Parts: sequence; structure tokens; C-alpha cells
Amino acid sequence: MAEIDLIRENIEYEQLLGEGTADTVLRGEYLIPDTHPDLLEILTLDAKPIIINKDIMQDKVYVEGRIEYNILYLSKEEEKMAVQSVGYSDKFSNYIDISGAEHNMDCEAECYIEHIEASIMNERKVNLEGIIKLKVDVFKNYQYEVVKDIDSSENVQMLKKPYIIDKIVENSFHYLDAKSTMKVSMDKPQIGKILKHDLCIHKKDTKVFDNKIQISAFAKIEILYRGMDTRDVFYLDDDVYISQDIDIEGLTPDMQCMSDFLLDNIDLDIKQDDLGENRIVDAEAKIKVNVKVINKEKFDVIEDAYSSQCLMELCKEKYNLNVLHGHNYCDTIVKENIELDKEAPIPVQILMCSGEVCITDKKLVENKAVVDGVVNVDVLYRSNDDSRYLHKVSEEIPFNCSVDIPGTKIDMLCFSKAFVDNIEANIEANTIGIKAIVKVCAKVTYTTEKEFLVSINKLEEAIPDKKASITIYVVQPGDTLWNIAKRYFTCVDEIVKINNIENADLIKPGDKIIIPGRAII
Repeated sequence: MAEIDLIRENIEYEQLLGEGTADTVLRGEYLIPDTHPDLLEILTLDAKPIIINKDIMQDKVYVEGRIEYNILYLSKEEEKMAVQSVGYSDKFSNYIDISGAEHNMDCEAECYIEHIEASIMNERKVNLEGIIKLKVDVFKNYQYEVVKDIDSSENVQMLKKPYIIDKIVENSFHYLDAKSTMKVSMDKPQIGKILKHDLCIHKKDTKVFDNKIQISAFAKIEILYRGMDTRDVFYLDDDVYISQDIDIEGLTPDMQCMSDFLLDNIDLDIKQDDLGENRIVDAEAKIKVNVKVINKEKFDVIEDAYSSQCLMELCKEKYNLNVLHGHNYCDTIVKENIELDKEAPIPVQILMCSGEVCITDKKLVENKAVVDGVVNVDVLYRSNDDSRYLHKVSEEIPFNCSVDIPGTKIDMLCFSKAFVDNIEANIEANTIGIKAIVKVCAKVTYTTEKEFLVSINKLEEAIPDKKASITIYVVQPGDTLWNIAKRYFTCVDEIVKINNIENADLIKPGDKIIIPGRAII
């Protein structure tokens, strides 16, 4: 007899192995450079952490990062208070335990400042203390072969059912450049020194088209500078649209795309205008974008098979598959009025407002993901007090939002991220009003067990001999035409034809069916 020729399909998918967090303590003493005046009062402390390396080891992940500090402080110049800035850089690292992690696995890592503060040790030394929260997700890639089809002369009958699997068709990093030329108007003094800068990536969008991905966003570049030959401080900003088309063969618009945008680097260059004054700032930021495209790939799975000419042994294996149930996002408005302390100077002008988001909790309910978080807000303002002409207030503003993902169940898994899409501060009586738009993204997955046919062995035993020319069979509860045909070593098409059955799926207990002459076992 001819051999059974199996046509195989390679299935590859990604599944979350585990997630973990670790708190990394920041602590250091830093000297004020000799080129700077003495420190009298700290105004603001900006800390920007970035992950520069992650190394997956056995049962753990080692994460390394860099943190850039920027301190605005008040000093005394010619008997008046004036603002200065000083920058420092440091490194951080930590291990995060993930059971089952191995060197060749994929890992996603993120970090954010949970708490940080600066204190004055003396007029030439500052102490920085804080906590960075590290979070990692480790994914395991699974690959295995299943039997997709059977090519044989043994009259093999197959019962196939459609199945959908999430297949990663693209997982890559790309870089976007945000460039801006900002000019200082003549009604303001020329630039003496840039005190601080910030960049907010917002209105992020990633779309899939035929054979390409389109990435777009806005990069808001903000600069605070001190005027030349004056202690006055001024603000510049520009919102730059950035986009890029990436050609990738095989993509279609029905595929699902997820992306992460991270600031990789920003450079500022002060230039002179036609009059020789420092009124031009060239800014260039490099933004790293991780793009992941998932296709709901459809294929027919062989649920059962038999032959009317030989006996076969079906070998199946069970696999736990990770399924992307859905993902969505929502915009939530976070509002609060910050009450000023009695000792705080009265604000007359907002100079700069920034906010960072921290997710504190997440849970799934029916049809949605519920996310709790905090927006850490810093506002720098000009006051009416000449001795404290700049002042800063900070506030932690809690928020709660729901992301609609139809069909979500409480026992599924949830992944969420949040970022500030826009933030504004306004002086309102004796308070500072804050209005922020926070974009919350949620992804819901679940694990399901599926049995696949992996091989077929042809047995040496012969099929039973034919006992009768025809058989009348009475349908029993739970019977299907497939099971009946398999039992009598015939095929469904023959039973349907000889019995004039209009719908092979509609048979009921008690029906009498003529079986063509085959073996009875």
C-alpha cells in the first residue's frame, strides 16, 4: 500500500511568559560646577530615565538605564535673585525575577520615576534621592509543526474545522526625526542660556495599508531660556508633525498594529540671526518607534481523519495559545485646581507646565478595562515677589478611566499604558487650574488550549471484512454523519447521496439511514 503523505504547516506565535517590576533606589550627591554661582533655593528637578540595555538571563532580566537630571535653582546676583540651571547624568540598573526566562526570549521594558526629591546639603552641594519603577514583560516564541493536509491514495477522509491564530508578521524598530527652527521675536531679549527643555510626543498614530505602515505623531518641543544680560526667563515652543511610511511586503489593512514611541535623544543648537544676536534655536529630536503587527491568520485544522482502505493512528498534541482578544484606547480629561500654600508667592504668569503619568492599578470587568492612575504635575510660574520671582508647585492628580473592549471577561489578561497627550495650566484666583488629556491604551489577551494533529501512523492491521451489502442504521443521540461514516469505513458524501439527505448537519435520533456495504465492527 502507498504511504500516507502529510502536508505540514509551521505555526509560530508569541505568548506572555511573565511580567515583573522592581524598585530601583536613586541616591547621589552632586557638586555645583565652579562656573555656577552658589545655590540658595531649588526650584525644579527634572529627571528623565531611559532604558539603554536589557539582558535576559535564566529566570531573570537585567535592565540598565541612564537618567538625566536638570535642576533649576535660585542664586544671588548683584543683590538680586536669579535663576540658574545645572545638569547631571547617572546610571541605574537592577534585576527583575521572571520564572522561566531564557536568553533567547523577547522582552519589553519600561521605566518611570515613582518619586524623586532634591535637597540642599550646602551652597555647593545638592543631594538627590528617588525611586525608579522598572517593569518588564517577557515573551516566549513557540514554533511547532501541525498536519495541514493529507495527500494519499488511501482514500483518506478528513474532518476539517476553521481556526484562527494570532501570528506576528512584523516586529521592528524605526526612527523618526523631529526638526524645528525656533526664533525669538524682537520684543524679547536674545538667548543668554537655555535653562531646560522638554519634548512631548502626542497624537500618535500608526496605520496599516497594503504593503506598508504609516507612522505619525506630533512632537512638542518646549524651551525655557534666560535672556542675555537679564535675569528674566522666557518660553519657546513648537509643535512638529512627523511621519514616515515603511514598506513591508504582505501587510493588509485588516491587520492589527500596536506601537510604542520613545524619545531617544534631543539636541539643541543656539545660532545667531542676521544681526548677530542669539535668536535662533535649531532643535532635532530622534524618536524610537517599536511597531508590532499581528495578523488573525485563518487555516483549516484537521479534527479527525480515517481511511476506508487502512487503519490509521492519529497523534495529537495540546498547546496553550495566547489570543489577542482586542485592544483600544480612550482619552480622559484630568482636571484639578492646585491650592497654593500661604507662604507661596502669588503667581502672575505661567512659564512652563509638565506632567507624567503613572498607572497605579488596572482590572478587567465585563466588556472593558478599568485603569487607575496619577498625573504628576509640575508648574513653574513667575510671581509678584521680587525676591522669589520664580516659583514651582507640584501636585499628584488621580484619575480613573474605562477602555471599551467588547467581549472582555474578568479572567483575561490586561496590558495598559498611559501618557499625557496635552496639558495646560492657568491662573485662577488663588489657585492654578490644571487640565490634562491623558490617553490610555489597553490590550486584552487570553489563553486557550487547542489540540492539533501532528502525525499519522498507518497500522499493519487490515480493516474488518464486509458483512453485508447494505446496513440500516438507526441514528442515536450524539451521532453525526461523520461518526457514522467513520464507524462503517465509508464516507459522508456516499451516505448523503444514497439517502437523499439535504443537510448533512441535520440528522436526529431515530432517523433510519442506509449505509453502503462496508465492514461492521
